Amino acid sequence: MRVLGVGESNDLGDLYRRLILGGHEIRVFASDPDCAGVLEGIVPRTADWRAELGWVGRDGLVVFEQADLGDEQDHLRRDGFRVIGGGALGERLENDRAFGQEALRSAGLKTAPVHDFRGFDEGIALVRKHPGRYVFKLNGGYASTRNYVGELPDGADLLAFLELQRARWSFPENPSYVLMDYITGLEIGTGAYFDGQQFLAPACLDWEHKKFFTGGLGELTGEMGTVVTYTGSQRFFDATLGRLAPLLRESGYCGYINLNTIVNAAGVWPLELTCRFGYPGFAILDALHIDDWATILQKLVSREGPRSFRVHEGFAVGVVLTVPPFPYAQATVPAAGQPLFLRDVDEFHLHYGELKLSNGRLVTSGPTGYALVVTGRGETVPEAQKAAYALARKVFIPNVRYRIDIGNDLPLAELQGLGWL
Repeated sequence: MRVLGVGESNDLGDLYRRLILGGHEIRVFASDPDCAGVLEGIVPRTADWRAELGWVGRDGLVVFEQADLGDEQDHLRRDGFRVIGGGALGERLENDRAFGQEALRSAGLKTAPVHDFRGFDEGIALVRKHPGRYVFKLNGGYASTRNYVGELPDGADLLAFLELQRARWSFPENPSYVLMDYITGLEIGTGAYFDGQQFLAPACLDWEHKKFFTGGLGELTGEMGTVVTYTGSQRFFDATLGRLAPLLRESGYCGYINLNTIVNAAGVWPLELTCRFGYPGFAILDALHIDDWATILQKLVSREGPRSFRVHEGFAVGVVLTVPPFPYAQATVPAAGQPLFLRDVDEFHLHYGELKLSNGRLVTSGPTGYALVVTGRGETVPEAQKAAYALARKVFIPNVRYRIDIGNDLPLAELQGLGWL
């Protein structure tokens, strides 16, 4: 099978690497020139993905890594190409947060009040008029480090944050963001693959750890690690993400989609939709897959046979291993060129990030220091956590940093008490 990857940073590089090991042909386009070295010598690259459409053909797969180029994805589908990506609907559901919340309300879910703004003055005025805790989230593809969760009940910290953002805003376009009322409760996500007509089974549940430091301190990152399971997910999925099936079917959505939520005694409150593969979510889910990526991707586009794939019971824990300047790109500290040494490791549970081959040796590459993800699998969270950290201790990179509490204190008993697990 031929697969053409289209993205910014080669974020699905480890998935492509595994497809190559399975005998498939891969070409990848990454638009960010700073990511030219990501998986260099491991995953073949192309400078122009559109020029490769003749190579991949209508029997191959075109995989879009980001929630962008939605209209172009839909055009390629109409032209007979087998495309994995959220299309124009997925692009808007993820990047226009107010639209995503409205879609969830229309599907019958409760949503917290969301205030949509195109300038900082309006947001500042709202918080002054209605003091409280809010979550600031930029629309579009900005880094998670630019978002902020208000901590003080009178909103004083959020006001200071908004004023600072207003003073430092350097982008040519006006800021586009939402302020979402803060909801207290238990965070849990659910995700599944949609094949253009229906969801593949099973769906997953996930618990993300987004803050940089152990204990939930520091900056918001894309993710520092996550716990996932396919076991016992059906009830929660049916009550939440599963309700979007008619909307996704209407648009021909084909690919992975995830919904992050807060759960409390009043119900489930959706936070945001991710209309693409999750990073590092795809790698951590891979630890639970019995079927390989080629089988799952083929099921998405063929719509033949059982609408399901085989997985292990239990849990997987994934931990992101980073080096400076993570979580910031283009800092004064170089991320590339540091050697990586492995000692008696299970390669199946190593998922490459910003690495490359240099003179036959794995070294770090790319702009952010997102080096790799290690995973562990077990019947329980502690078993999976133990396996993941045992593997992390066998990876040696100068100045490596990672959280040591991924999987601690998950609210499984509380969620079970509320009837969701």
